This record gives sequence, C-alpha cells and structure tokens, in this order.
Amino acid sequence: MWKKLSASALAMSLAVSGLGLGHETSAAEKEATRGEYVKALITAMGVELGTGKTIKFDDVPEELKPYIEKAVELKLINGKSATKFDPNGKLNREQAFVIAVRGIGSEKSFPISNLKEFKDGNKISGSLRADLSKGVGMGFLLGYADKTVKPGHHMSKGEMRAIVQRFLKEYKASKANTTVALRILGTSDIHTNLVNYDYYKDTPSNNLGLAKTATLIKNARKENGNTLLFDNGDLIQGTPLGSFKASVEPLKDGEVHPSIAALNLLDYDVATLGNHEFNYGLPYLNEVMDDAGFPYVNANVKDAKTGKNMYTPYVIVDKKVKDSKGKETTIKVGVTGIVPPAILKWDKSHLEGKVTVEDSVDAVEALIPKMEKDGADVIVVLSHSGMGDMVHEKGEEDVSYLMTKVEGVDAIITGHAHQVFPGKVDPSLTGVDVQQGTINGKPVVMSGKFGSHLGVIDLTLAKKGKEWTVSSSKAEVRAIAKDDSDVDASVVEAVKAAHEGTIKYVRKAVGTTTAIIHSFFSQVQDDPSIQIVTNAQKWFVEKELAGTADANLPILSAGAPFKAGTRSDPEYYTYVPKGELAIKNVADLYLYDNTVSTLKLTGADVKEWLEMSAGQFNQIDATKTDEQSLINTNFRSYNFDVIDGVTYEIDVTQPAKYDADGKEINANASRIKNLQYDGKAIDPKQEFIVATNNYRANGTFPGVRNAKEVEMYTVENRQAVIDYILEKKTIDPSADGNWKFTTLPTSAKVTFESSKKAVEVIPTGGNISYLGEGTDGFGKYLLK
Repeated sequence: MWKKLSASALAMSLAVSGLGLGHETSAAEKEATRGEYVKALITAMGVELGTGKTIKFDDVPEELKPYIEKAVELKLINGKSATKFDPNGKLNREQAFVIAVRGIGSEKSFPISNLKEFKDGNKISGSLRADLSKGVGMGFLLGYADKTVKPGHHMSKGEMRAIVQRFLKEYKASKANTTVALRILGTSDIHTNLVNYDYYKDTPSNNLGLAKTATLIKNARKENGNTLLFDNGDLIQGTPLGSFKASVEPLKDGEVHPSIAALNLLDYDVATLGNHEFNYGLPYLNEVMDDAGFPYVNANVKDAKTGKNMYTPYVIVDKKVKDSKGKETTIKVGVTGIVPPAILKWDKSHLEGKVTVEDSVDAVEALIPKMEKDGADVIVVLSHSGMGDMVHEKGEEDVSYLMTKVEGVDAIITGHAHQVFPGKVDPSLTGVDVQQGTINGKPVVMSGKFGSHLGVIDLTLAKKGKEWTVSSSKAEVRAIAKDDSDVDASVVEAVKAAHEGTIKYVRKAVGTTTAIIHSFFSQVQDDPSIQIVTNAQKWFVEKELAGTADANLPILSAGAPFKAGTRSDPEYYTYVPKGELAIKNVADLYLYDNTVSTLKLTGADVKEWLEMSAGQFNQIDATKTDEQSLINTNFRSYNFDVIDGVTYEIDVTQPAKYDADGKEINANASRIKNLQYDGKAIDPKQEFIVATNNYRANGTFPGVRNAKEVEMYTVENRQAVIDYILEKKTIDPSADGNWKFTTLPTSAKVTFESSKKAVEVIPTGGNISYLGEGTDGFGKYLLK
C-alpha cells in the first residue's frame, strides 16, 4: 500500500512467533490492547507519521497519537465515540482482522456467503461482515481447526504478532506516502451583524457579531495553516446598519461596504450570494461586490437576455499547503455556490425581466465535470439553502441535503435557515452522522446566524498517482464566547464609521408610546406589535389611493410577527419600553427592508389567505386531556399573517387546509370561522385592497396568488411606520382584537412556548398562564 516497509517493520516480521492463524493460543498469554495493535500494524505498514495533533480523542497518550492519527487517516479505525478511542481496551478477533483487511486495501469484493464456512460465522457483527468476507476471499482469515473464527474472543499478543506476519505477506506497495490536512472554514447569514452590538436594543451583545467570530477564525487558522475561509451569503442586509448604508447614507462609487471591509480584513477566499443580497437591487449589489478582495461565485443566477451566468459560476483556488512530510504542494479547490430560485418571487420588482434562476441541484451537477476538467482536487459547494428533504423538486428552496447526493461534491457549507449543523435535523433524513458532522458521507456545516458560530470542516487528502482524493473528513461548529473576551478589535475598527453612524441614526426619536410593545404572545392572540404595522400600512395606502378609482374599495392590512422566537431563539422577540419611540424601536417592529405593496383580492381570496396563515397551529384533539403543543415549529412565524379590517375566529380543532409550503393537504378543511367585514359575513365576491409587503405580494400564498392587481411602492414598510408615528406623535399600542380562537376544548391542555421574560407581561385575568421551563431556554405557557 506504501512505497516501502520500514526497518522496524521488517524486524517485527522476523521477530514474530511461528504461531499460525489457524491455531489456538495459550489462554495465559497476555491480551493485546487496541493501542498496541494499531501501533504494530501502522509500524508494519511503514507509513510516514504525522504529529498526532489532528486527532480528536482525548484519551490517547502522546507517544501513541501519531499512530492513531495515521490509522484514522487511512480509514482503518473508528473510535469508541467522537472523543474516546480507548487505547487500553481489549481488542477482539473480528475487530483485529477488519483493521488488517482494510490496511491491505484490496479493491476486490467477495460474497458474504464466505463466512458460512465458519460454524460461528453468524456471530460476526453485521457492520463488519463485508470486510471479513473479503479477508476470507483473500485467504487472509483462516479460522481455527474446529471451523470456528471466535469473533468475540479477545486477541492475545501472540495472535497479534501472527496477524502482522500474515499481513506483511499480503501487503502491497503503493505509489503514495503522503497526506494533506486541509481545513475549510465557513460563515453564513451574518446579516450585517459585524460588531457585537444589538441595534434594536441599542446595547452591546455577546450573542452575535463577526467581530467575535473573527477570533474563532484566527484560532482555527493557528491550528492548521492549510486553511481556506468562505462566506455563504446574506451578508449585506439584516440590521439597521444594512439599511443605513443602503438608504440613509447610500454607498458611493468606490466606497467599500462595511461588510466587505470586514471580510477583506479577515482574508476571505471566496463568497457566494444569499437571497437578501438582492433586496436592494442589482446596481447596489454590483457596487458592493466590486470592492471585494475575493471572488463571488454563483451557479444558478442567469442573465435573462443572454442566458449566461450573471456571476462567476465557480473558481479554482490554488491553495499552497504543507503535506504530512512538511513539503509544500498545491491543492486545487473548486468552489461554487447557489441561491434559492425563489428570489424571483421575493425580489420580483428588482429582478423581473433581468435574471432567471435555475434549479440549484441541476446547476451544481452541470458544473462538476467542468471543475474536474479544470483540475479540481476538492469541490466545495456554498449552498445558501436550508437542509430540505430527500425528494428533489425542481426549483425548491432548500436543497442542502440533496447536495450531499451529488457525485463529485466533497464538502458543503450551508445556511439560510439560521440553524446549526452538526446538530438537530429532521429525523426522516437518512445518512446523517451528527458526531462526524457528515450527511451521506459528506461533511456539512451550518453556522447559525449573525456570526454566532464558525463552521469547521477538516479533510484528509491522500495522493493516488497524480491525484488527491478525500480519505476522511469531519465537520464541527464552534460557538462564539458568552462574554466579550473574544471581540476582535481590528474588525470593530474597520467598520467603526458605519457602526457609529448607524447608532446615531437609530437613536433619532419619532414619537412616544403609552405602553410597552412586545411580541411575546403574537402567535396566540391579536398583538399590538403587529397592529401598529398594519395601521401604518393602511394609513399609507389610503393616502396613495386618494382620488383614484380604487379609493372607495375597502382597505385591509396584513402583518405578521417577525420576531417570535424564530428558529429556536428564546431571545428573538420585539420589546419596546413605554415612552420615547426611536427609529431603533421601529426597526425592532419591522425587521426587513421590504417595500409597501397592495393586492386587489376578493373576499374568497382573503379567506384562503387566512386559511394558509392558520396552518401555523397544530390540530388540537378535543378528546385528549394531556398537554398538546399549539404552535407548529416548522411554520415560520413571519408567515402567520394577521389581516386587519376583518374579524374572524380560528378553530384549531380542525385540520389545516394548507401545509407550511402552501400546498393543499385537506381540501375540505376550514379553520377560519365567522369571517366578517363591517359586522357582516364577508361577501366572497366583494373586492378588497390589501396592504402588505413586496415579499408577500410576489409570493404564492393561497389567496395571494389569485390577486387581480398588484401594486408595488418604492417606500419601505419600515419608513411607512416611521412616517405614521411622526404624524400621530403619540400612539396607543393596543390590539383591536379582530381575531381570536374559537372556544378551546375545556378538557384539553393547550400549551405554547415563548420567552421566559413574557411572565412579566401576562395580562391580569387573561387566558394565558406560565407553566414553567420549556425547551431550549424557552418558557412553557398554558392557553385557556
């Protein structure tokens, strides 16, 4: 398998006892340990040892580490767990033979039926049967004279020496004797959280910030100099800083966007585009990108006129590295990226007629042969996409799981969903190894949101002939510190002007509020944080329609809870204290840089829209007396639209008509009850103007997709709220109670989760009570 045997290996081959593999050994002979055996076999192989620094096992002594490291690189062994190898543990016979068979490295396969020649062949572990059948086929595994193999018996030192002796006879030389430890680092969904500062609360925060992630990046580079750093998109939008540089002090030609300045400083190698990169339009995006000191790649956005890639589809990074011998060599790393095709809906006003977007999986599959032809040794996909499922549907949003099935892909950095992997995934997904951080054998990282984590992928590359191939891989995510001990001052300094300008901007007063505004209960009752937005949208649209043919149509207004513990974050709620209202508070009420839009719909369309929104709730079984969770966590809170201007009730004992993607799942279901306009049952044929945002107006929600007319305004929804408050000066943040649940079954214990801080604002005499600890830092509440 390697070029030559070491002198120590030859000495060992001469020193081994004459004990054959088909004979019993003395029971009194001392048993071999796992560590002893691996060291003996690796020594016999004559391979070049590394430093031992890359192994993750914390129970391996220093002198043994290089041998265990090499055995892991060569895929000969696994640990007892992700952190334990158990070097002093006893080794049984089936484990010893499997390690040796893997070391021989034959490409031939042999039938499992080979094991039937042993009386106890059925006792061999299922996961090891293929390797041991190969051992029989090669004449390596002989068994005892009584036709047994005794797979579970502990291996004696005599047997260990005999296995090594026979191993040396079967062992064949190879042309390679070097490996490379390549590390790939990934960030995603920074959303202009560059400094560890919460602009909505106007205070430093240790839960976010690229300035904190930067410390993790620098430490990871110190551990391994063979490192590349990639960003997975959604970089330039998401906080008031993003809005500040897009609208208040717009980016000028030649000016470096603060997000790009930070990435340039940290020496990023490649980045891709997220869906929010398109929020401000293509000219702005181009202005942002032209100062990047690294390439942007995207495989699936095409020029609508020419059909050619709008952006560089992939790059080949010639990465100079040091191999296991300390020699410098070059690894060619191919990098591509994708963005959800739904950007055509979400940013229709910016993209319609200008770009088309291909299916993400198809686009990557088409590029793999090109990257390989260009010499890529390793291929990395920057997948700005959630994990998704195992079924490929053309044009779908979340495809990162499917990317692990694409032949030729070696590693994936994913994001978009603001979650963490290695971590929890849908249990229906197969091939997931959370300990190794792999899916279908491919390393995958998803690094949370706002700089909360750094993704770390470690690849071991082995050279076969002139080509490098991935021989092993492992992925992990590292969380930023819970205090400010890790803040990188150089990043803070690089974005200082934009950061300070943003703080000054968000502190500008616009009015006052007579009460606290929060979103703690926005998913279970009509809520003031939504009411203010819908009131402002209606106020804006009334002014815009004055004197037009539609001025006499009734105007409704739709809003949703943007901050409602989204994506398992118990701190992610709106909270505006009583008193002065500043722009930072409005930004907390309306997070996104959406623009005001209107739809002309019928009463029937409004009903279907609300049926879609009611899919946020799990169905409650009136016959059960134990706890039932009300909120469907797979349903994003920003899709729970409340429509003001009509009154209605939601019956959660009925099944949902639509799933979270808007697909009809129960055609005859009807959760929306007693839907009225102006105190009367809504006329299905009556026309309404519904104020909303461009994201919803361009979407495919039931009801919304039936719109007769769509009007897009250039004014942001957030600005409409600011102008509304400026005119009113003082607002009374109370909801009008236009929707509620039908009477819940008295026997059912309906629960939901929210921030523990919500305990402080539970209405006296209301229908909500605190039950205690929930999951993942949330509190659990009872809805009566």
